[in-house]
Amino acid sequence: MGSWSRGGSGSSLLTPLLFLLLSLHCSPVLVSAAGSGEPYVGVTIGTAVTNLLSPSDLADFLRAQHITRVRLYDADPRLLSALATAGVRAIVGVPNDELLALGSSPATATAWVARRVLPFAGVNSSTPAVISAIAVGDEVPTALPSALPVLLPAIRSLAAALAAANLSSSIPVSTPLPFSVVEDPFPPSQAFFNQTLAKSLVAPLFAHLASTSAPLMLNLYPYYSLMQSKGVIPLDNALFRPLPPSLEMVDPNTLLHYTNVFDAMLDAVHVAVQNLNVSGGGGVPILVTETGWPSYGDRRAEPYASKDNADAYNSNLIKHVLEDKPGTPMAPGAAAQSSAYVYELFNEDLRPGPVSEANWGLFYGNGTPVYLLHVSGAGGFLANDTTDRSFCVAADDADEKAVQAAMDWACGPGRADCTAIQPGQGCYMPDDVRSHASYAFDAYYQSQARAAGSCYFQGAGMVTTTDPSHDNCLFPGSKRLGNDSKSGSANNATTPTSDAEGSAIWRLRTGRENGFSLFLRLLLSIAVVIVTDSNFWT
Repeated sequence: MGSWSRGGSGSSLLTPLLFLLLSLHCSPVLVSAAGSGEPYVGVTIGTAVTNLLSPSDLADFLRAQHITRVRLYDADPRLLSALATAGVRAIVGVPNDELLALGSSPATATAWVARRVLPFAGVNSSTPAVISAIAVGDEVPTALPSALPVLLPAIRSLAAALAAANLSSSIPVSTPLPFSVVEDPFPPSQAFFNQTLAKSLVAPLFAHLASTSAPLMLNLYPYYSLMQSKGVIPLDNALFRPLPPSLEMVDPNTLLHYTNVFDAMLDAVHVAVQNLNVSGGGGVPILVTETGWPSYGDRRAEPYASKDNADAYNSNLIKHVLEDKPGTPMAPGAAAQSSAYVYELFNEDLRPGPVSEANWGLFYGNGTPVYLLHVSGAGGFLANDTTDRSFCVAADDADEKAVQAAMDWACGPGRADCTAIQPGQGCYMPDDVRSHASYAFDAYYQSQARAAGSCYFQGAGMVTTTDPSHDNCLFPGSKRLGNDSKSGSANNATTPTSDAEGSAIWRLRTGRENGFSLFLRLLLSIAVVIVTDSNFWT
């Protein structure tokens, strides 16, 4: 599995440009990004998870979420047998610590294929066709550089064993590279592979991939490019959110516009491949074997790791690949659209490293969503959908006193129904200011029909698409959606009170005086709008 420093470049990521240069168009890029068939989105499955689902339960879970493509980091026969029952295709992995054995002995590689692959390769009607590809190692240049001398021999030995079993065309063999092997990737037109690795690894690897019709496997993380850009890359560009044309990334050498960092990174690889001058290298498809966004991290060191950003990136990625299928500016069109695997299915809570390292999953280990994605129109993929759903909660970085004051106003003069956070009610626990304020803020926000500015609370509130409901506590936004879909149903978790009654209960609990609440109401009537501009290239 990739190390926590996956993505980004070991050299300077960005070359500041003060003006547009004359148009110096590169020769056409030949890389076809999609390979054969329609582009797809899969998920990676790591196992550093407390109480990981059993293989059979995991297969059922994948079936329920309409997930048909996964990447595994080993070739566990128990899991592969279970996946066969769910109709799932899997990339299986050779762990880095097995490279020496496979790269040193073709006989060992042949035995590995016979034991790990053939029973799940669909060689006859009695064996399921589960395995779609073999990923040999993972980010070896950065994770285990001492294994580089045996990496290509291991790939070749495994490919030869598959060819002997007449499986070379159906099960390609490659190795996932970190994006850091590409240097000077922004703007894309100036990118090239690390010169040391280009001769010893990348060029011979591409020659082998071209001769065996195997894809270049690439772990690609706009999140890390954003983190390392020191504010030069706009967050919206990293999240696939549209920017005005004047703020889009522009390659000064090609004058191509980039609406997202993901495509810019792919085109950087296209140019780097072209600069290798490997015969047939331009026809090697790119398969993104890891990409994603963490939902939580250290507030100071990892400010962009949040549920909302993770939701935005992964939801927009799925739409980009499955619906839009634009290819890239250098290689446009659906036929050139790279498929991608979202890192990752479950939060790996046992992984060491930065706080974010344990928080890349779409789900917790027990199958509960970490956040809900906007994936409508994606053929049921990742079935949980939150289209047109938003909530108001306490902002992560808001001062607790400001949160308390805003909550007092929402439940008092703001006339929000705060009954559910009274002692003994469904949302009373956990009994802390932020939890109670989040419910109060959402109650007010929903009562105002989610009007612009109704979640501001002097900076103490923030809008989220992640449903904050928990245990037996159903937030007002969830109730509103339930009532919209079941008009007239009495499916509320609390009994509504009148505005006056709710305000009176809140005043008794908080002990706040009317004068202070009226003062807060005056303060909160001021709307503040902050407009910020940033340009990727300046």
